Amino acid sequence: MRSIYKYFIFTLTALSLSGCKKYVDIKTQGSLVPDQTINYRYLLNNANSFEPVPSLSDYASSDININDASQITGLSSLFYGWFTAAYTWSPVIYAVGNPSYEQDVNWNSAYTKILACNTIINELPGSVGPEQDKVQMTAEALVHRADAYLVLINNYAKPYNASTASTDLGVPLLTVQTVTQSLNRATVQAVYDQIIADLTRAIPGLPSTQLYNNLPSLASAYGELARCYLYMNDYANASRYADQALALRSTLDDLSVLTSVTTTNYPRRIADPEILLSKLPFNGSVRYSPTALKMSDEFLALLGTTDQRYTLFSAPASTISSAYTGRYYSKEIAVGETRNEGPSVPEMLLIKAEASARTGDPANAMLWVNRLRVRRFRPANYVPMTATSASDALVKVIDERRREFFGLQLRWWDMRRLKDEAPFSKTYTRVYNGVTYTLAPNSNRYTFPIAQTLINLNTELEPNP
Repeated sequence: MRSIYKYFIFTLTALSLSGCKKYVDIKTQGSLVPDQTINYRYLLNNANSFEPVPSLSDYASSDININDASQITGLSSLFYGWFTAAYTWSPVIYAVGNPSYEQDVNWNSAYTKILACNTIINELPGSVGPEQDKVQMTAEALVHRADAYLVLINNYAKPYNASTASTDLGVPLLTVQTVTQSLNRATVQAVYDQIIADLTRAIPGLPSTQLYNNLPSLASAYGELARCYLYMNDYANASRYADQALALRSTLDDLSVLTSVTTTNYPRRIADPEILLSKLPFNGSVRYSPTALKMSDEFLALLGTTDQRYTLFSAPASTISSAYTGRYYSKEIAVGETRNEGPSVPEMLLIKAEASARTGDPANAMLWVNRLRVRRFRPANYVPMTATSASDALVKVIDERRREFFGLQLRWWDMRRLKDEAPFSKTYTRVYNGVTYTLAPNSNRYTFPIAQTLINLNTELEPNP
């Protein structure tokens, strides 16, 4: 048995056994019977299993800055080693021997989710229950599995490059729940092919809408496909699937009418009309010190002070700690919920905008951008954005992605995919605790290292350089 897979199975089994007595008791009442289809619905409805996604990308982004001595002191313990290592683009994130973290909990969480999806996809057809329920639940599991692999490939593998994707190392590709398969890393191309295959297979079985955003719908699958193709640099297909997602859901939260954000005037994440599929960062909220996200000076200059995303979603440092300076991301404090990492309506609009810019249509690109921006400014402050050329439009689209996706994995993913492309290619520099760190366009640090503990347990798991 492969050690890493054994670890995943042990984790899932332990979770299952923790509720064993409850299930036995219910069974004696005739409510649950082994092999019934309904059991898989209970599994899929467990948001704690399917919503979390790896969040290392959030801390590597160029949009945040950690330079307050008090915050640095708070992050100095080994418990936060993963946070500072991601922030400084370290070649080691989870160090062997670290008593707090040596296992990559982000990686393990993603593969535990994949194991649960594999169990559903492979076992559900043989269960006893309505066929239409089996089809829908299988489709939901396929979407969750595709999302897990899309996040993994954009954290632990090189950015997609059509000329090298068939040889670049991706991540282990596990699609069945056997314990004897190889844990060699599949290629980047193979992983992307699996993501597309899963989502394409899921589409016929998904409902147009779901009661809650954490349950995959047809719009979720189209949104995931649009995101997937964008990070493959296939703008035509990205635009195509963004269109299909928007045909099902296109509502924007109207920030233009708000003077403040509260738990009563802002939609809950599971019912937010902007969200196509709710996904949460595995390491949780950044509303508290010391892991609160301070907005960099460069980002604040780009955002501007009349943007409602500045007014409503950032706050003076004193909101977090009296010892902090500058401005911090405050949306989570205001709405009382963790940020969404899943595909959204704004993301689809900006995918459409980027596709237009890249095909030489700056006017249409700005139409898509302005469709978003008109809901992000008070009427007195709103000025439609224009572009002088396709290249100017592209820069403005990427800038708008930064404004809209602060604190989310997409900024880091954009840094990765754009790092070799003028005018986005640059060397990033940050100073942390008196040490200067740089990230050059050709740096291997754009790919997170696989934890040495995992490699030690599984010799076939090739490391990243």
